[in-house]
Amino acid sequence: MKIVTAHQMRELDRRTIHEAGVPGKTLMEQAGSGVVSAMEKTFDPLKGKTVTVFCGKGNNGGDGFVVARLLRRRGNAVRVCLLARTRDLKGDAKLMYQRFVKGAGRSSVLSTPSPDSMHQLVRQSHILVDALLGTGTSSPVTGLYHEAIHAMNASKAPTVAVDLPSGIDADTGATLATAVHADLTVTFGNPKLGLFLGAGIDHAGHLHCVDIGIPTQYVDDLHLSVDLLTPSAIRPWLPKRPASAHKGTFGHAGIIAGSSGKSGAAALAAKAALRAGAGLVTVATPASVQASVASGIPEVMTVPLPETADHTLSRQALSPLQTFVQSRNAIGMGPGLSTHAETAEVIRTLITRCESPLVIDADALNALTGHASLLHSCPLSTIVTPHPGEMARLLGESTAATVNGNRLGIAQDFARTHSSIVVLKGARTIIAHPHGPVAITPTGNPGMATAGTGDVLTGILTGLLAQGVSPWETAQSGVYLHGLAGDLAAQAYGYPSLMAGDLVAYLPQAITHVLHPVAPRS
Repeated sequence: MKIVTAHQMRELDRRTIHEAGVPGKTLMEQAGSGVVSAMEKTFDPLKGKTVTVFCGKGNNGGDGFVVARLLRRRGNAVRVCLLARTRDLKGDAKLMYQRFVKGAGRSSVLSTPSPDSMHQLVRQSHILVDALLGTGTSSPVTGLYHEAIHAMNASKAPTVAVDLPSGIDADTGATLATAVHADLTVTFGNPKLGLFLGAGIDHAGHLHCVDIGIPTQYVDDLHLSVDLLTPSAIRPWLPKRPASAHKGTFGHAGIIAGSSGKSGAAALAAKAALRAGAGLVTVATPASVQASVASGIPEVMTVPLPETADHTLSRQALSPLQTFVQSRNAIGMGPGLSTHAETAEVIRTLITRCESPLVIDADALNALTGHASLLHSCPLSTIVTPHPGEMARLLGESTAATVNGNRLGIAQDFARTHSSIVVLKGARTIIAHPHGPVAITPTGNPGMATAGTGDVLTGILTGLLAQGVSPWETAQSGVYLHGLAGDLAAQAYGYPSLMAGDLVAYLPQAITHVLHPVAPRS
């Protein structure tokens, strides 16, 4: 599914209305109907609840009046808080106001309300609907709109945002002085870029996208480069399991990981590679760490390597590692390796000599600090998986703030400049291809902000690469499955209690969910 900017969405609306001949009022009806359908699925039962709809004077407010009318038709007590005078309404928004008051009466609409009256309405409501500001907003929110957003955010009632939370920039996700904290955002046509960046991630809540009838050809004509990953998109990329298969069919993944006190990182990556479907997995690790890794995973093979006095990979490990990478279908390196200077030297040399599909993570990325140009000597199949702090170090920045302030642009620039596929981890992980395409995953949750989840991702990616999945498809499908496993685990354990091992345990369910989706009940 393509992600759009505000300008691109306006162009899609314009073509749909003026070229396809779909009236604006029809699009508005479809949008409002989609919001109500999403509310029915989210708030069960919806019928009987008191709903206050906050409307602006533009098309977003017109959508809100459709929502109000349809909710009233379903038996809800509905009040509309209009932050304008009724005579200021124009076009389709005015038409939808008229359709609402025809059944509900003018007394159901409170125009230009005082702050006190807004707070009173909010206190009497079970659900709030934010239809104040649409994608065209780019200036700071002030005055009555600021007060309305404050009233909604102060309420304990769940809030539904129409298209995007009011006060969020549709392109950057930045907060325009203040913004609605939505529990559910129902966006129309195509999801807006700002819902996946910056503050937009926290303000959007659960995201639901509604098809309002924009022709697919018009979306294709825009040649959009940013995709929102979906199960249907990644399903064809996951390896099939023919009945005649054997363990060699699904490749041999090599994991270079571990050091004293960090054997768990190697174990997590190895387990994840197996759960991702690799036929064979071997971990290359310092000799003193081998027993610890092997004891916890009987299905995994291990190779002991020469080590430093600190029990990290030594220079003498380089020769056996070169042999190791040549006999594996894919290599994942970095989890728990340490930042020991000698180990970092070995990793840098190995990166330049590895011809297998490669995943570079954690301490292998740290070894590239000040040496990122070495990535140019790698094949295009290399995937780098930095979190913002690691990316900042690769770029020579002092903190991750610079990266977090421009995640999309930095991921794209690094991928292009260093000829690598970039997986910039974090809330709504971004995957960038050297040639320009970008994908964003909707999966993942705050519970995954815990030690070891990155090691699990490294294992998943290496396992998929070992099975012959292309690097670009591996990066996208691996990130999606990683986040989905975390979401499934969070349903069982909650965010605070989530551990990296839970993602490995729920990875089979995530894969099954994608390969064999459950049909909705009729």
